[in-house]
Amino acid sequence: MDRLAHLYHEFGQSPWLDNLKRGYITSGQLHRLVDKGIRGLTSNPTIFQKAIQGSPDYDEQFRSLVAADRPIIDDYWSIVLADIHGALDIFADLYHDSHGGDGFVSVEVDPGLAHDTAGTEHAARDLHEQIHRPNLLVKIPATEEGVGAIQTMISEGRSINVTLIFSLDRYESVMEAYIRGLELYAQRPRANLSAVASVASFFISRVDTEIDHRLDAIGSPEALELRGKGAVAQGKLAYQLFQKTFSGHRWEALAAKGAAVQRPLWASTSTKNPAYRDTLYVDELIGPDTVNTLPDATIEAFADHGQLARRVDADLDEATATWSGLTDAGIDLDDVADKLEREGVASFQKSFDELLGALETKATELRA
Repeated sequence: MDRLAHLYHEFGQSPWLDNLKRGYITSGQLHRLVDKGIRGLTSNPTIFQKAIQGSPDYDEQFRSLVAADRPIIDDYWSIVLADIHGALDIFADLYHDSHGGDGFVSVEVDPGLAHDTAGTEHAARDLHEQIHRPNLLVKIPATEEGVGAIQTMISEGRSINVTLIFSLDRYESVMEAYIRGLELYAQRPRANLSAVASVASFFISRVDTEIDHRLDAIGSPEALELRGKGAVAQGKLAYQLFQKTFSGHRWEALAAKGAAVQRPLWASTSTKNPAYRDTLYVDELIGPDTVNTLPDATIEAFADHGQLARRVDADLDEATATWSGLTDAGIDLDDVADKLEREGVASFQKSFDELLGALETKATELRA
């Protein structure tokens, strides 16, 4: 059995692909990855920018869209949703066979709405109603404004991938939004809590990149000793919060009505520092009721030499000491989270804007 399949069948963690492009659907590559143990898929504006600008696979569809002379933003969504529908089809059997436990495909709302609660609600609702597939997760960033939209969407029975989480405090707010949303949804006639799914996505490697940069600047032996440890420590502490939150009377009342836990999802799990082993952020965060979304290279690396062991709730005293040690060394962890959130939103916005600009240029050339 492939290591990816072992992740799920032995350790209860679902490996998802962090990529999507037309060629994966048309070539059968996505089917092959599912056969190897991939159990879901995530996308974002940067992924689509790389896919659409980097391949001729979209040219035929784009030419027909340009001929219809619609706004370029409509063409963008037509291209994206064609890929999303193709992926949803491929994962539909897995969704059915897992009774709604996996087989999800994620698509993100316009990143320009990250600080617009009402706009995010409208966009997420529109995507759910346009696509209208049970294995769709709409991605909403975990900004302060996004948290309110997340609760509203869950209260309407819509499945959500909460993205761009960088702090434990914000994670607690996200879990509360999910649980409160389910409580509100349960009050609706014919509410089906078992049809609502959600994941909460921590961006792992970005945390280490930022913290390590600050530790290098401090330069003390104590600071330098903490490099490469912060992101995994935060992930383990987040898992503790997850276990605590999804237990007890309040949660059990929802579970009795069919509700599923909001699984922690480890995103950005390719290592950015070549000094760290390439499967670090998979190996160290394996455990039940979690998702790890992997780019292609990390999938290949883990399938080849990943370390299969339950680690997400091991050495918790060390994780707690590491997290406290970062503060003691002079790292402002709230500032780290705020900076990473701003940069994450800005990065997706940049990709989104650049792709629209490139499509506009290409459309002008085709009309000439």
